Amino acid sequence: MGVTMSSSSSSSSSSSPSSPYYLKGSPTAVRLNGVIGWLARRGLSLAGSAELTVRGRTSGKPQRIPVNPHTYEGAQYLVSARGHSQWVRNMRAAGGGELRVGRKVREFTAVELPDAEKLPVLRTYLERWGWQVDGYFKGVTAKSSDEEITASAPDHPVFRITVRN
Repeated sequence: MGVTMSSSSSSSSSSSPSSPYYLKGSPTAVRLNGVIGWLARRGLSLAGSAELTVRGRTSGKPQRIPVNPHTYEGAQYLVSARGHSQWVRNMRAAGGGELRVGRKVREFTAVELPDAEKLPVLRTYLERWGWQVDGYFKGVTAKSSDEEITASAPDHPVFRITVRN
């Protein structure tokens, strides 16, 4: 969720020891994401979810996925619970996107946080969304030590987003 909305049961990881962590969604999770996104487009946010639209880095076409925007100390963040997913790669290339709930569309720019700055954002994200995403963090929870959360930081990209006026 990171930021993605999905069930805890996921299929195998598509990463090898030398490639970045990414946990592919199960068919059920993919269907659930479709429903969550459909609801967000129609104005129904489940527990704060929104639909992210980001331009595809190779196709140039808009790619949509439900996410869990997270606020920490007044700033907004997107966390990729599943790791280095396609939306993360697209966000790195595009530098921003849109968040939608119904007719409310917020365009934003995004800056990826270095691993050393992720600890407080990841901890508070896990406090808020752990019920949904703990399974993607390989045993790390909001109650894990600072060292454990920091060790998981490279597997979970975090973007600080700034809404354009």
